[in-house]
Amino acid sequence: METVQELIPLAKELMAQKPTRNLVRLYVLGGVLALFGAVLGLMETLCSPFTAADSLREREAAVAELKAARERKALRARALLEKSKQLEAVQGCRAPTNRLHAS
Repeated sequence: METVQELIPLAKELMAQKPTRNLVRLYVLGGVLALFGAVLGLMETLCSPFTAADSLREREAAVAELKAARERKALRARALLEKSKQLEAVQGCRAPTNRLHAS
């Protein structure tokens, strides 16, 4: 059905066919579920600008957190590299001083 005006002739036609009680219940249930779906769709449409703004904020926060984590990882890598260079320099200086005899 494309318009609401078709609903009344459809209901008249269904009642003219003398449907059983269970069939009428099924039609009513279908109509109620369709109405409920339309109301939910309308509510989703009305509330979607607010949820879009929230998801955008959440994405921006996630991106900022990832950038901070990458920076921390890079700083750790640099610090570890500098520490290993210092350790190599210290070990290079001490090696000749620890030798007690000539080779």
